[in-house]
Amino acid sequence: MLEGIPEEYSLSSEDLAGAERTLHVGRNQPIRLSTGHRILHHDGKCSRPHGHNYEVTVSVTGTLSADGWVVDKGVITSVLSEWDHRFLVERGDPLVDAFEASGDGDAVVVLDQPPTAEVMGLVLERRLRIELPETVSDVTVEVSETGELAAGGIL
Repeated sequence: MLEGIPEEYSLSSEDLAGAERTLHVGRNQPIRLSTGHRILHHDGKCSRPHGHNYEVTVSVTGTLSADGWVVDKGVITSVLSEWDHRFLVERGDPLVDAFEASGDGDAVVVLDQPPTAEVMGLVLERRLRIELPETVSDVTVEVSETGELAAGGIL
């Protein structure tokens, strides 16, 4: 029977309050998002509507909460799932009107820039910063479009 916790295993409230840690979500098993897009002004195949099974990883750095974590993973996955089975387009793309006319306006996500993996990562970082608590000091999102193409700050 355990008689006591060794002191080296104990943390005080002060230890937790100042402890900045990083939570990695999807590092070994990325979160998959099935999302369509097109790059409207691209000269190649990417100008055509198509889709990818994106793999997304997120790193969040911040101070620990009283519960002992940086953030609730559920908040991260909730934000990411907003794009699952959606179609991403740039503002001004005629597909926005086509989705609206077909009754699928809720299936389109309109970005101010082309929906490249680089832009997607930055937009998701901004969305997460809005949703996560003020104790978070850094958010980095990596978006892998294919096995050959990944964009983000944690390569």
